[in-house]
Amino acid sequence: LGDCALVIHFAKIIHPKLNQHIHALAKQIRIAQAQGITDIVPSYQTLAVFYQPEQLSFQSLVALIESCNTNSNSEIFESRQIEIPVCYEQECAPDISLLAEHCQLSVAQVIELHSQVGYAVYFLGFKPGFAYLGDLDSKLHMPRKATPRLNVPAGSVGIGGAQTGIYPQTSPGGWQVIGCTPLRLFEPTKATPCLLQPGDTVRFMPISLQEFKRLGDWQ
Repeated sequence: LGDCALVIHFAKIIHPKLNQHIHALAKQIRIAQAQGITDIVPSYQTLAVFYQPEQLSFQSLVALIESCNTNSNSEIFESRQIEIPVCYEQECAPDISLLAEHCQLSVAQVIELHSQVGYAVYFLGFKPGFAYLGDLDSKLHMPRKATPRLNVPAGSVGIGGAQTGIYPQTSPGGWQVIGCTPLRLFEPTKATPCLLQPGDTVRFMPISLQEFKRLGDWQ
C-alpha cells in the first residue's frame, strides 16, 4: 500500500473466527515491538501494517509478519466486554417502526433481537470512533436509506444492510436509526480517544427516555 504500508489479505468473507485471527495477528505484531512500525489497522478481511522503510525494510517486515502469523493463536486474544446503554423509544429511534414493519416484527421484538446478543467490533472506519459491529441477526437486516439524512445525531444506533453501528459524531448518514446512546464514543482529548476498539465485544442495554436524558446532559 504505497511505500510505507503493507496489507495482508485473508479470505473474502466476514466471519468472527477470521476476525479473531486478524486481531490475534495484530497483537503478535505489537508484541514483537519492531522498530519502524507506526500503526496496525485490522479490518473485516485485511490487516494493514504501516511502517517507516528507512527503519524497517519491506523484506524484513514480510518475514516478521509471516513469523507472527505462524505463531498467532486466536485464543490468546481477549475481548473487552462493553455495555452500551441505548434508548429505543421513538424520540431517539426515528426509524424503528419503519424497520419493524420492513422486517415483519413488532418494535418490542426488534429491541429484544438487537439487544440480546454480543456484537464483535470488527473495525473502526467512516468517522473517528465509528465501530462496525457484527453479527446482526438476519431478522433485522434492512437496506440503507435511498437518500441519506444530512444530520444524524451523535450516539445514534443504526442498521445498514447486515450491519449495526453507532454514530460517534453528528454527521450525515444513511443507516436506519433505531436508538441512541448517551455515551461519548469519541473524545479527541483523551489518551485513547475511541471508546470502542477493534476486537471488543459490545452488548446493547435498553434504557428509558428518562434515563437517556439523565445520562445525556453532555449533549
